[in-house]
Amino acid sequence: MHPTLISAPTSPTANDTHTCTSQGSHQGHRIQVIRRDGSSTPLNIGKIRAVVDWACLGLEVNSIALEAGLTTRLREGISTREIQDNLISCALEMCSPNEPDWRYVAGRLHVWSLWKDTLVRRGYQYGQYLRTVQTKVTNGEYDSRILTYTEAELQEAGCWINSDWDTDYDYAGAVLLTSRYLLPNELPQEALLTCALLLASVEAPDRRLQWARRFYESIAARRISLATPILANLRVPGGSLTSCFIVAMEDNLESIFGEITNAARISKNGGGVGVNVSRIRATGSWVMGKPNASGGVIPWTKLLNDTAIAVNQGGRRAGAVTVGLDVWHLDVPEFLEMQAENGDQRRKAYDIFPQLILPDEFMRRVINKEDWTLVDPYEVREKMGIELAELWGDQFTEVYRSIEAALGETITLYKRINARELFKQVMRTQVETGMPYLSFKDTINKANPNKHQGYIPGTNLCCESFSNVTPGQDAHCCNLVSLNLANLDLQDIAGVSQIAVRMLDNTIELTAPPFADAKSHNHKYRTIGVGAMGLADWLAKRRLNYDQLADINRLFEEIGYWCTQSSMEIAKERGAYPAFAGSDWQKGLLIGSKPVSWFQTNAAKPERWEKLSNDIQTHGIRNSHITAIAPNTSSSLVQGCTASILPVYSRFFYDKWAKGTVPIAPPFIGNCFWFYPENKTMDQRKVVQAVAAIQQWIDTGISMELLFNLNAGIYFPEEPERSLNAKDIFDTLVMAWEAGCKAIYYIRTVQKDDFKDSSDGCVACAN
Repeated sequence: MHPTLISAPTSPTANDTHTCTSQGSHQGHRIQVIRRDGSSTPLNIGKIRAVVDWACLGLEVNSIALEAGLTTRLREGISTREIQDNLISCALEMCSPNEPDWRYVAGRLHVWSLWKDTLVRRGYQYGQYLRTVQTKVTNGEYDSRILTYTEAELQEAGCWINSDWDTDYDYAGAVLLTSRYLLPNELPQEALLTCALLLASVEAPDRRLQWARRFYESIAARRISLATPILANLRVPGGSLTSCFIVAMEDNLESIFGEITNAARISKNGGGVGVNVSRIRATGSWVMGKPNASGGVIPWTKLLNDTAIAVNQGGRRAGAVTVGLDVWHLDVPEFLEMQAENGDQRRKAYDIFPQLILPDEFMRRVINKEDWTLVDPYEVREKMGIELAELWGDQFTEVYRSIEAALGETITLYKRINARELFKQVMRTQVETGMPYLSFKDTINKANPNKHQGYIPGTNLCCESFSNVTPGQDAHCCNLVSLNLANLDLQDIAGVSQIAVRMLDNTIELTAPPFADAKSHNHKYRTIGVGAMGLADWLAKRRLNYDQLADINRLFEEIGYWCTQSSMEIAKERGAYPAFAGSDWQKGLLIGSKPVSWFQTNAAKPERWEKLSNDIQTHGIRNSHITAIAPNTSSSLVQGCTASILPVYSRFFYDKWAKGTVPIAPPFIGNCFWFYPENKTMDQRKVVQAVAAIQQWIDTGISMELLFNLNAGIYFPEEPERSLNAKDIFDTLVMAWEAGCKAIYYIRTVQKDDFKDSSDGCVACAN
């Protein structure tokens, strides 16, 4: 369970830098301890006991056990930092499924060390927020826009800080927060308060403190999670706040190298990027009139791969690029083999994330085991005047069939392949590498409210965010936050959604887009993505599971409604997004470009949707896309909840980190152990059904990972020798498309020695 928020022991002075350093016991007279400032003092076991009792207060742990574990590690000359680290190690070692709260003890001890280190370095802890702001602005660490506020306002804001919120992190969350997001000599609540003040700085002067406090309390209480670029970059001068980008390359050198440069700029600022390469001519195509001269998409993909390595997000991690290719492209077979170890290493790209873009026509042919044609977009463009990459839906189907009718005559560079066999090759690659991601192009574009302005070529890096992309003109970009459902009840959704949407709309004014096409898109579409994490916790807390789709529907109807309604309310104040005229929103269509009649049939409260449709037609809507559910793998650890909307991988496990193993468990495991279904043994068809239900209320996308356990006896208890086979996975992937899911992110597997062939003839998808 979550620990009760508690007050720390009396804050130490600059000289007394650790709770374990004072006068004391008989043992303390024998052992000298080195303080953080370099001085020595006799060890006092009573002080150790005080900090242990503080760290354990309100938790279901025995503080005496932690103290006993530490005493065997004390020695002459031990430092206060070593004592603190030993306490943390002891707490982590005692953490188990039966006593999971030890991870919170370790988290509090880690935060206590941060408090002490900050005190030594700058001479004070909390209580002087104005001084912190002035110092960091002077040093160039804080964006000077924080000085939009007067000194009196900053002093007032500093009074909102509640240091107890620092003690609500488990060890994994505390370490990630302090190591990844904090600036030097900065405390957690100072960082969160500064973010909140900057987010509210674009509000009217007489309302900005009111909004800033609401923002801060929502963030600090972990009801809303800021995406990494916002939390990491908002406070620093000139930071990009955007998580998700998509660009598309034209079939010429200027466009190709221009978009590679844009990908580098995105990576420099910590964003992830999707790059669509479907317009680029295929291997063996014509160059300057010469046949068989083109190297296809692979060399350009390799350049993107090397760019992601070279521009490594400011040294934090390698850049992240997903390269998308439409499934009709002649280079698809080699694209699928791009990360295999065999073959020409000059045509390999191991560090990008391949994405395959699938139209409905392809999926229909997969199901019916019909032939599929791979073609060169350059030849189609030159001989038939068709830019195939831009087409989707019925128009694509009609044009594609006309291209097939011209094979051997007009179209000479092509390959025929059975669609089912190609899909099997996709599956084999997914089981081996987790990829390619799959984007269902027609499903995505049917739900696009901005069809009047263009089309969506594919998804972003995490498959949840996308909108119109025009090469050389508009590059999709989106800023994200997530609602932490572990800390919310149904009645909280309205208020927290209003705050989340307003925060994100404000980020559009505050961000510094890394290139012109992103700035153009930001202005035209004002795309945002309010997501969700902790659904597994929300369900477990209420003794519900993923089978109960009615409850999941009700929750996400609330989220979908209130986020959409909030964007409409902001449009009353600030105006609709510039591309609103002619959009599906203006036509009265709602989430997913669905008519009001759909909501009258499927919504729990249909009358409010009817009113919302009328209100949007009257007042407009501020953001063209509003909701998107990201994977939140790392940020969920900081938030103390399960990632995204997926089941927890395992109820309790140890993750390997640089400093050792770290216990990972959901927040309510102590009281709700059996109500957390484990994804590693869960039928993934249930996951697909839940995601499909949620997708009805989410206007953009959902990062849906699927996890298949390949060991015998997992899914078929009545057949203990039977394991999952290729047809089972095939049926689940097809089910995702048929159910209306927009994309499939990673395919994860719990491996076994072999993966037997299924009865329909799929080649074994071996590890």
